[in-house]
Amino acid sequence: MLATITIGSVWVFHGLYSKILNRIPRHRLIVGRILGEKLAKPATFLIGSLEVLLGIWAFTGWERPACAAVQTLALVAMNTLEILRAEDLLISAIGMVMLNLAFLAVVWWWAL
Repeated sequence: MLATITIGSVWVFHGLYSKILNRIPRHRLIVGRILGEKLAKPATFLIGSLEVLLGIWAFTGWERPACAAVQTLALVAMNTLEILRAEDLLISAIGMVMLNLAFLAVVWWWAL
């Protein structure tokens, strides 16, 4: 139960607070760097919305391995793009990768 709450909360927090509510503006700057400034606001909102949905999916516990696979693909894609296109906007690229690897270890433990 704790893993379910943690995993879902991470996605909802980063989707809602960081992106949709723009409480961590660096996220929009990163999206702008990757997709262009014109798309930064709507794309950040869309990404945040998808993250919230992923969090809700995790909260339900439905099809955990599929949910874990989607989370893995999302994090690998986001981390890769962020490092390749916006590394100077990251607090710590290696720190982000290490934190996300630890998070994905929990996600896969939960899923399996």
